Amino acid sequence: MENFKTAIIIAAFNEEKVIKNVLENLKKIRPNDAIIVVDDSSTDNTYNVASEVKGIYLLKHIINLGQGAALQTGIEMAKKIGAHYVVTFDADGQHDPNDIERFIKVIKDENLDIVLGSRFLDIKNDIPLIKKLFLKFTTIFTRIVNGISLTDTHNGFRVINIKKFPNFKITQNRMEHASEIYDIIKQNNLQYKELPCHIYYTDYSKNKGQSLVNSINILIEYFLQRIIK
Repeated sequence: MENFKTAIIIAAFNEEKVIKNVLENLKKIRPNDAIIVVDDSSTDNTYNVASEVKGIYLLKHIINLGQGAALQTGIEMAKKIGAHYVVTFDADGQHDPNDIERFIKVIKDENLDIVLGSRFLDIKNDIPLIKKLFLKFTTIFTRIVNGISLTDTHNGFRVINIKKFPNFKITQNRMEHASEIYDIIKQNNLQYKELPCHIYYTDYSKNKGQSLVNSINILIEYFLQRIIK
């Protein structure tokens, strides 16, 4: 298999309306990166639509396991093709491929383990008010539970240095994986940094996103799991 320095991982579930545009835009801006799409057992035509884009790695879960599991499947594939860096990139068009180069440069130049995207640093993002309030709450929650101070703890845009830290592994199958990543950083004393990134809120992405109630339930479940441990 060809060796790629960077692999862009996209966990996709029922994204037939936007996945082709997201992939074609990525290929145009990042032609030398591997693009790995993991279809998490979509019930629509996501897999077939994605397969129309040539030159990508397209994987499929037989059963729906969740975003965390899909990202981990992508990470394992990235290791097999010799990638040094993994970019986690949302399938709904919220992320900007132009941000990738800046993140890659910082993780290389500063020899970091992980660079995390933030919509609250420098770049002005048009964040819905309720969403903004919830995100501010989660940063406080993460600081208390994990002891890590961040400005944006529910941002799916990040770059992981899997060459430097090959044991990076997500075990939380569903949305709890976002909080688990901060556990990984803390427990392994990983070198991390936040950088500003663009987030584009469209009617489609807002409808596809986690509901406020479901997001709160995820935090509660994660907190209870830590207590049980």
